[in-house]
Amino acid sequence: MNKVKGLKSKDLLGLKDLSLEEIKLILNTAHSMKEVIARPIPKVPTLLGKHIVTLFYEPSTRTRTSFNMAAKVLSANVTNVALSSSSVAKGETLIDTVKNLEVMGVDCLIIRHSMGGAPQLAARNCNASVINAGDGFNEHPTQGLLDIFTMLEKKKTVKGKKVIIVGDIAHSRVARSNIWGLKKLGAEIVVVGPPTLMPKAIEKLGVKVSYKLDDEIKDADFINVLRIQKERMEKNLFPSIEEYAELFGLNAERMKKAKKDVIVMHPGPINRGVEITSEVADGPYNVILEQVTNGVAVRTAILFLLLGGKTSG
Repeated sequence: MNKVKGLKSKDLLGLKDLSLEEIKLILNTAHSMKEVIARPIPKVPTLLGKHIVTLFYEPSTRTRTSFNMAAKVLSANVTNVALSSSSVAKGETLIDTVKNLEVMGVDCLIIRHSMGGAPQLAARNCNASVINAGDGFNEHPTQGLLDIFTMLEKKKTVKGKKVIIVGDIAHSRVARSNIWGLKKLGAEIVVVGPPTLMPKAIEKLGVKVSYKLDDEIKDADFINVLRIQKERMEKNLFPSIEEYAELFGLNAERMKKAKKDVIVMHPGPINRGVEITSEVADGPYNVILEQVTNGVAVRTAILFLLLGGKTSG
């Protein structure tokens, strides 16, 4: 048996900071956790007595719920802090909030914040584990990991595969986590969108930039469609929703140009008729609901690895 391995840090803050070996460890552990979740009674005592708090400064359905479910699978206690009725509404700083939660005996803080770097700030100021559940325009590492996990389930490998990430690249933390993780696993990545939604110097991350979806879709193995994030935009960055949908939306006609075994993904929530039509979102190419299922497995694996679970490999 090989030496027991684990994650190097007490925190999971981004895929940029994870080694290839750590990414593979999480993904392999997620396979085991998916088997646990499929049991008639999906529960193991691994984290019995551990206390987990979700601290979300932004709305969430899938991420928060799946972390809650993951914690319960591992028998941990989980508390959701409602910020509208917490001391944050009275002006308490993130550091003060984190330190107060820590002295209550919290073992892990799962943080979503509109400011990039907020989970990193929290991690530097407490001994509890911190998991980044999305920070500003920076990263959403657990979404990136569940996307990759889903890709591997479908095609066994992403090495040499062409992955198109299409849409609002500039405001997407999902795109960045996908790029960091997929590049380490050897994928070819093309980011596609209007120039106004393309970050400057994104090519430095090792991706190809394209402004024409029809030119890229023909030989794509995966198409990861991003949500238009109107809540993060300070001004209108494209003329109209109709024009965006025409140029960058996935519809049945456009999908005729794609390979027959192409996989369509979306991190949710979907703006139907904008980024993707219902015909495609509910069609045979999509694995959108499978991504949601896999999110529970991946987040269970991360809690398992950070808070005391051991695995060999």
